[in-house]
Amino acid sequence: MYAISTHLVGQAVCDRIDERHKSILPPHVWGDGNPEGVNRRAAEELKRTARAAQKLGVSVVNGFTGSSIWPLLYSFPPVPDSMIDAGYREFADRWNPILDVFAECGVRFALEVHPTEIAFDIFTAERALAALGRREEFGFNFDPSHLHWQGVSSVEFIRSFPDRIYHVHIKDAIVTLNGRTGILGSHINFGDPRRGWDFRSPGRGGVDFEEIIRALNQIGYEGPLSVEWEDCGMDREHGAAEAAKFVKNLDFAPSRRQFDSAFAEEA
Repeated sequence: MYAISTHLVGQAVCDRIDERHKSILPPHVWGDGNPEGVNRRAAEELKRTARAAQKLGVSVVNGFTGSSIWPLLYSFPPVPDSMIDAGYREFADRWNPILDVFAECGVRFALEVHPTEIAFDIFTAERALAALGRREEFGFNFDPSHLHWQGVSSVEFIRSFPDRIYHVHIKDAIVTLNGRTGILGSHINFGDPRRGWDFRSPGRGGVDFEEIIRALNQIGYEGPLSVEWEDCGMDREHGAAEAAKFVKNLDFAPSRRQFDSAFAEEA
């Protein structure tokens, strides 16, 4: 076992809590539903997760952070910089005590960079690191599917954070804009063909996994390539088997020498 996950509880650490969260949280974290109480209990659960990971011999916990400022994504009504600054300070205030326990346990937290989180692209990922003083316990679970539909380069993300890629998801997505829907989803659920983008089984979307593997090799990533499978248009068992074969064929070890070096040795 290389990693464990705490996505759903992690979401409740920084989010502004509402009724939606009840459906994703265990009863002991939801409690009476008081928002600040949910935030605190979620934080304590994350600390327990770090201790559990240590006992399991697991070095990485993947998950979400939540975000108090995700609802401010669109700058209308106008969003002053002070509100965004306050959101990152709150993130640091809530997560530094959690990460102190991760440090004590010798475990790292890998945020899956994703819409609704404190980091959802390269700029916000950099800002999240800065808010935490770039402490080593905090890095990223790289998932190209969430970058692809936003128009963010997966390769640029890897190259921007070569020492912070703690885990990798192999997950694909496709953009199918046809002039009727927008990239924000149009309040249309996943799996509906009217959506402007959706997730696909690995290799069947628009993600350039060839260049991703090369970029991961260039930064010396040696962790797992973990399939996170999601495709509303495909049978799951078929998709799981297909995805396993895809990743096996996709992955390759990097070259340890330059092509022309053989000529120099012969000379």
